[in-house]
Amino acid sequence: MKRHLLTLSTLLGALALGAPSAFAADGPRWAPAGTSYTDTLGGGQGLASRADGSLLHRGLLDIPLDLRIKGWNHVGDPDIARGYVFDAYQGADTAGSKLYAVTTPSGKRYDYVHPLDAGEKVNNSFATVSPDGQWLVSGEWGDQNRLQVFPAPLLNPATPATGGSLAQAGQISLDKPVRDIQGCDFVTATRLVCASDDASGTLFPQSRPLLQVDLEHALDGRPVTGRVASLFGVPQKSVCSGTFEAEGVDYDPGSGTLRAEVISPGVCAVATTVYAYRQQ
Repeated sequence: MKRHLLTLSTLLGALALGAPSAFAADGPRWAPAGTSYTDTLGGGQGLASRADGSLLHRGLLDIPLDLRIKGWNHVGDPDIARGYVFDAYQGADTAGSKLYAVTTPSGKRYDYVHPLDAGEKVNNSFATVSPDGQWLVSGEWGDQNRLQVFPAPLLNPATPATGGSLAQAGQISLDKPVRDIQGCDFVTATRLVCASDDASGTLFPQSRPLLQVDLEHALDGRPVTGRVASLFGVPQKSVCSGTFEAEGVDYDPGSGTLRAEVISPGVCAVATTVYAYRQQ
């Protein structure tokens, strides 16, 4: 597969062409900083950066056998906070709950089940933890006006110490609807970057955009509003033709690197491309 990089001028030009100013994100621009690859079955659902700068990848092959037996058949985009790995699992379309699993630095896993609230979708696309380690943010599929917020299992003292039930805290209400969010990660205590698999161009100018969500204040368990703006569309270039899929996203605070995953169409889907960016 060829290696493809978008230039900064291409990215900014795409943003400028036909992009309403109301959708333009404030803050520094992101410049391309390299491309890498991972196998899709072992890493195509998401990624997270460790403190040493290495990457943890998640794919369908990473679902533990005991969780598969219990019906958890999908793992989402993970996160790592203070050495703890947070994974988001979902089951069948008829499931009445979703699962968050937390693996400690010593390798012990604790499972936290969230019974679905009224009107909540079964999807569990990602898990990301606030920089203070106290709050876990997650999201549903389809058209949404919110992101879900939970006390971060194990790290927030309000949660059971050895697994158990997990209830929602105050959610993030978005000022614009989003669609098919595959992953989010915190850049600061009040800013997230999220990957959308929406190729329609109806909600934002770009196909499969990376979105910036700015919170009115840091998460504290109370409801908060998030202002949504588009950054740029993820690259969709491959020797194979067909439908691409935007997947997980990660921000590494140690290196200042933002990464986004894209699965190519057809037989090229065996490998997932990881695009890296750094702030200008």
